[in-house]
Amino acid sequence: MGEKLARFIIQKRKWIETIFFAGCIFSAVAMLFVNVNYDLTKYVPADAQSSRGLEVMKKDFGYPGTARVMLKDVTLYEAKQYKDKLAAVDGVDQVLWCDSTVNVYAGEDFINMDEIEDYYKDGCAVMDITFDEESDSERTEQAIDEMKAITGDKGCFVGMAVQNKSLIETTGREMSRILVVAVIMIFVVLCFSTTAWTEPILFMLVMGVAVLLNKGTNVFLGTISFLTDNVAIILQLATSMDYSIFLLDAFMRWRDSGLSDEEAITKAVEEAINSIFASSLTTIVGFLALVTMKFNIGFDMGLVLAKGIVFSLVSVVFFMPAMILKFEKVNDKTKHRSFFPDFSGLGRLIYRFRYAVLAAVLLITPPSYVAQGMNHFLYGNSAVGGAKGTQVYDDDQEITARFGRSNMLLLVYPNNDMVAEKQLSDAIEALPYVKSVTSMANTLPEGIPEDFLPYGTTSQLHTEDTARMLLYIRTKGESDKSFQYTDEIRDLMKQYYPENSYVVGETPSTQDIKATITEDNARVNILSLLGVFLVVMGSFRSVLIPVVVMIPIEVAIFLNMAIPYIQGVDMVYMGYIIVSSIQLGATVDYSILLTNNYIAKRRTLPKREACVEAIARSCPSIFTSGAIITLAGYIVHLISTTAAIGDLGHLIGRGGLLSMIFVLTLLPSLLVLSDRFIIEKDWKRPRRFLKERYNHRVQQFHRRAERIRTRLELKTGKQTGGKDHEI
Repeated sequence: MGEKLARFIIQKRKWIETIFFAGCIFSAVAMLFVNVNYDLTKYVPADAQSSRGLEVMKKDFGYPGTARVMLKDVTLYEAKQYKDKLAAVDGVDQVLWCDSTVNVYAGEDFINMDEIEDYYKDGCAVMDITFDEESDSERTEQAIDEMKAITGDKGCFVGMAVQNKSLIETTGREMSRILVVAVIMIFVVLCFSTTAWTEPILFMLVMGVAVLLNKGTNVFLGTISFLTDNVAIILQLATSMDYSIFLLDAFMRWRDSGLSDEEAITKAVEEAINSIFASSLTTIVGFLALVTMKFNIGFDMGLVLAKGIVFSLVSVVFFMPAMILKFEKVNDKTKHRSFFPDFSGLGRLIYRFRYAVLAAVLLITPPSYVAQGMNHFLYGNSAVGGAKGTQVYDDDQEITARFGRSNMLLLVYPNNDMVAEKQLSDAIEALPYVKSVTSMANTLPEGIPEDFLPYGTTSQLHTEDTARMLLYIRTKGESDKSFQYTDEIRDLMKQYYPENSYVVGETPSTQDIKATITEDNARVNILSLLGVFLVVMGSFRSVLIPVVVMIPIEVAIFLNMAIPYIQGVDMVYMGYIIVSSIQLGATVDYSILLTNNYIAKRRTLPKREACVEAIARSCPSIFTSGAIITLAGYIVHLISTTAAIGDLGHLIGRGGLLSMIFVLTLLPSLLVLSDRFIIEKDWKRPRRFLKERYNHRVQQFHRRAERIRTRLELKTGKQTGGKDHEI
């Protein structure tokens, strides 16, 4: 079957080239129509409280974006002028400031400044802004640009709408730099690991086609997350470059054996189909585990990453053979010696210190396992778009230093009891951490009908069936205090409106993200481990080998996730849960390669020599793949100022490096220790191997008998007859 498919691919390569060319044109156009979502709250399950409340509010009121602006070096009168200009900007619904309760034209001498210190002090004024549309709408983005033009250098802007706009601008700008640097660094690594200067061009061409096909077919998903959009290309390059290297190596071996070019590429494709498929399957399974997350960003990322590996596999098997034949002559002309040294010395060194490595791993693994679960995690949008290094972060620090925090919550409840609404408004307003409350009950004077107020005001607070209350609390969007206060306000609201009442905003959405994603963690880890275990078990036909293969990767994952706790830095939880699956799926191939080489060498060599040879043979491939994924991760980390993307890159880069180290140092020790179970246990091996072992033992017996016979002849001076049974 494999040979027939290989011959079909070679015979029809012109048609296949045409199909891939057409696919690239389609993808280049389609990728322009892929929507990218920057709001994490949209991935919260539909049955979560914040999602249900959001749907009710969107239906009756819409979902306004919010922002906060501080004006520096202004008088009260000047601040009022700015406020009126900001309120007049298209897309701005309202600007909340102290002029609604204080006559700012009276002059500072006639105003109790202590009463308005939440809004004006030390020559600075701070205002809370609500937009007509959502935070990520184009109209809201244009409104922010116009507001910044009005305030100039005097303005500092923060809030969900500002964060989203900043995120869109920075990721678009930074990803171009990341891709350029990553491609250059991967090209350099390939130059060191190949034996012709043009081979890296061949690899990058094939992988570029696979990346383009993956990116273009995202159009069928409709919308993908900004996180997926920004890391999918780098991860696809880093995790599947090995496939093309393997196919070219196979072609060179068959050609050097004397076959013609077409026969050599046919044999190479036949060989590669099984090997690449087995290798890619572990990566696909690791990525697909993310699809099971209830926090739907996992479905988004897992599907796109797994699809990318499938396109890499298809591109290498079907498209690359034609490219190899096209590049063959130029590759021969640009041959150079390998830059990799002989790794036998490293293999002997690792074998010598195998027990020291085992002891060190036994010491660090338990505390690493405990520490990786003790990290301080961040979950919401504010952890993503307002991270250190951004203008939003700097502005937030400046505003907070003067006025403290301001976090908007929206209460949505039935419009059936104005008395209850008034009591609820008063109760919430009395809470010490509440900055302001806006509701119909506390806006409308007692005894005055709603018709007295303009429709623009009433429509934002009441509809026929639903009422809404806007309030600001003195916390940031994500913190233990904000979670506590939100729970208290929710409990208070339930006393007056026990049914169909919801709290909406950044904090309640973050609470639901936290509850959902932490529940996902155990499921994703178990499924990724089980999936990879079954794939490896099927490949080796052994229950023990998958355990041995996966131990170094799991130790590397524990240590990778423990380092942020040791450093005392916050960690975006999405990175924590996603990278565990990515690191396992992407780097378990290193373990599989080394184990395959060890088992192959053990058929003819004793344990020590087999271990040294397996390490020496595996090092070039592991170093190449490990260097690519490590560099790709660290390039993303060093360039991106977006916390979620930068942290994800850091974890991937460090994870690839740690996996490479533990596979080359810990795995050989485990293979030697478990040798009698994975090699000498006959029931674990195919029949062909049993026959080889039997013949090997017979040969050992004959050699031993020959040595004994020789010694007897030397001692007695007589011929023994040369028959083993006479000994």
